[in-house]
Amino acid sequence: MTIKNNTPEKTRLHLRNKNRDAYDLEALKKAVPELEQHIKPNKYGAESVDFAKPEAVKLLNQALLSHYYGIKNWIFPDENLCPPIPGRADYLHYIADLLQQTNFGNLPEGNKITALDIGVGANCIYPIIGVTEYGWNFIGSDIDPKSVETAKKIVEANDSLAGKIEIKLQQNPNAFFDGIIGENDKVDLTFCNPPFHSSSEEAEKGTQRKLKNLTGKTPQKNTLNFAGISNELIYEGGEAAFIHKMIRESKQFAENVFWFSTLVSKQGNLKGIYKLLNEMEIVQIKTIPMGTGNKSTRIIAWSYLSKAKQQEWREQRWIGKNK
Repeated sequence: MTIKNNTPEKTRLHLRNKNRDAYDLEALKKAVPELEQHIKPNKYGAESVDFAKPEAVKLLNQALLSHYYGIKNWIFPDENLCPPIPGRADYLHYIADLLQQTNFGNLPEGNKITALDIGVGANCIYPIIGVTEYGWNFIGSDIDPKSVETAKKIVEANDSLAGKIEIKLQQNPNAFFDGIIGENDKVDLTFCNPPFHSSSEEAEKGTQRKLKNLTGKTPQKNTLNFAGISNELIYEGGEAAFIHKMIRESKQFAENVFWFSTLVSKQGNLKGIYKLLNEMEIVQIKTIPMGTGNKSTRIIAWSYLSKAKQQEWREQRWIGKNK
């Protein structure tokens, strides 16, 4: 008996998400045999992955990338953040919907689109899914040299990613776009998964809550089940400060980017984000709700381009440009 036969469709995931159905554990065990030792019956008696263990979570996500996306080489240090693949894929799919709406129902694919992932991390997950699902070109930036080198190695190790992803080191830890987007560059989309916590203490409390929810027990020792180094999880002032700074800097690149976007995990941060966006000379603001499991989050996207400039952008990049 496998969890596939006992768990209903994950209806809160995007319609194009490859993991709307419950995980096919037999297929995933074939993709990554080491995963089998971390599968055990859950409280309903169905086989499930032990999500409380970081090594189990990492093996599961390696198996998902291998089985569903054809990525066979996804290796990075255990200390780095291991992202949940279904949730990351949802961000890509919902932004693709926004792109389609902007282009009168036609989704630009392939080389027509260049996207930027701010804080690509060692795992390089948004570029990987964006390339394998839509054929987009990606730039991934990060302030950590080790993460940059690891992400580059992942790209080099997978033929399907060749020539589609450029990884750049952000030399200025206080900048988001400056130094990454050139004066004459055009970027269709930006992605960002901001650091969630404002301090290590806050991160530890969040981990305690998560592990207690997963195991039903209060953990004696904190272990991040999705791992993550400090700059991936912690930013002074937390998520709100990070996003506010990004929005302010985006003004300098109003003509270079069609859609800026970011995840916003904490609902309490929305009021301040909307207030700042409304103070800027922004033409469009979009809020896209998402949900995975018991967690609700949302994407905030904004564009400075007028209708005339949007039309010019579409004609030059999405309509006239070859795939």
